[in-house]
Amino acid sequence: MNAYTQDLERNSANYTPLTPLSLIARTAYTYPDRIAVIHGVRRFTWQETFTRARRLASALQRTGIGIGDTVAVMAANTPEMVEAHFGVPMAGAVLNTLNTRLDADAIAFMLQHGEAKVLLTDTEFAPTIKRALAQLASPPHVVDIADNEGPGGERLGPAEYESFIAAGDPSFAWRHPDDEWNAIALNYTSGTTGNPKGVVYHHRGAYLNALSNIIDWGMPQHAVYLWTLPMFHCNGWCFPWTIAANAGTNVCLRKVDPKLILDAIRAHCVTHYCGAPIVHNALINAPVEWRAGIDHVVHCLVAGAAPPAAVIEGMERMGFDITHVYGLTETYGPAAVCAKHGAWATLDIGTRTERNGRQGVRYTAQEDMTVMDPETMRPVPWDGQTMGEIMFRGNITMRGYLKNANATREAFGGGWFHSGDLAVMQPDGYVKIKDRSKDIIISGGENISSLEVEDTLYRHPGVLVAAVVAQPDEKWGETPCAFIELKPGALTSEQELIEHCRAHLARFKAPRRVIFGELPKTSTGKIQKFLLRELARSTGVIE
Repeated sequence: MNAYTQDLERNSANYTPLTPLSLIARTAYTYPDRIAVIHGVRRFTWQETFTRARRLASALQRTGIGIGDTVAVMAANTPEMVEAHFGVPMAGAVLNTLNTRLDADAIAFMLQHGEAKVLLTDTEFAPTIKRALAQLASPPHVVDIADNEGPGGERLGPAEYESFIAAGDPSFAWRHPDDEWNAIALNYTSGTTGNPKGVVYHHRGAYLNALSNIIDWGMPQHAVYLWTLPMFHCNGWCFPWTIAANAGTNVCLRKVDPKLILDAIRAHCVTHYCGAPIVHNALINAPVEWRAGIDHVVHCLVAGAAPPAAVIEGMERMGFDITHVYGLTETYGPAAVCAKHGAWATLDIGTRTERNGRQGVRYTAQEDMTVMDPETMRPVPWDGQTMGEIMFRGNITMRGYLKNANATREAFGGGWFHSGDLAVMQPDGYVKIKDRSKDIIISGGENISSLEVEDTLYRHPGVLVAAVVAQPDEKWGETPCAFIELKPGALTSEQELIEHCRAHLARFKAPRRVIFGELPKTSTGKIQKFLLRELARSTGVIE
């Protein structure tokens, strides 16, 4: 024992568990009348948003929700989704935001695996939710969200969201978690298998990444943030909590449409937005007249697969300031940023685009990021040539996979989180992705498991062998390409197999191209996918 351990103990005066809930509490106190949320004709101040979140927490507790219970949300980018990011954890519960693009089988799996006790669901998604609930022996309590800006749909629950929270206490006495390590969110990711894995976030990580977004993007206070990125995706990269810390404004948008985006940017003087390359590409290719009247600087983050140089260059020519970030569901969304240097501004646009297109360096709140040989766990040389696997460790790395101890141990092998992405370390210490060790296809920012698509193809009576790889796509970045060997005598067509996949999967997961022929294999019968990837990038003819 030394002098610094005597009578200097942690207590309520000098320590509080970190939680992003404290961010909205401060902003509501400091800037109660600033606009927090804009959605169509609806406007809510930060005080109103804080009150509505507390009402939601109270209503959830009255429904029986307690610490560690799961509350699922199937919603578009609406005020209710913003409020759920605060109200659900205020009740001590864990927020599970569901991907609105998934099919009923996938949603049913998530609801069952996550043991959701309450489901908040927008009526637009009632057909999918209804089929998912029919598969569950003990379905969750359903609360419908009837958004006037949406198309509407069948109501499935006994209560609608507004009446549900109206019964809640506006002065609900929320409290910090006893332990900042407590779970705050559950996000499902496809990984490399058909069944998704449940990624668990804690309050500490959510708090730190929310603040790191501000620091690493250089966001000024009171930013006006447009929701083009789905809030269901990695909790919107933690930006619901970021905008609360920033005392900014959430401009909600149900549908990603280039004209709606540009109209919103003009109408609300939007300063920041995030998205996959497909979102930025849509704006680049929009009619010039749609951008008329936008004469202020708009800052944008791009992520997903390494963005095409044309996207980075195109956004720069539009006058939009683009920053490349990198991360995974397991790292709370972005955990790395291509931090810019002033000297890059003097480079020609091609060289500048190459610099800005890298995965970069660790986020401020992430402890470490490197590229290592996954077998030896030794860092690769900074030569821009030697490939290894990108690895992270630190406070914005997940707790682990829910109910999947083996996958968690494997992901954290050697004391690092293994991303599965292959990259090189460039001479300046910046990371650049070269390939993926996992057979994940990132299409429009969404992960597609090649094994899941292959499994569906194998369910067709005419398919003997199936392999699915990524093929480049100007709009989506990547799309699935299927290589098929048919059973002797079997007759089928490319369109028939595509429709077969669409009948069993979310439409965006279905192959865009099907190529028939004998697949290249090793002497042991293993399909040589690296050859198929090359074919998918070229003619697609199997010789």
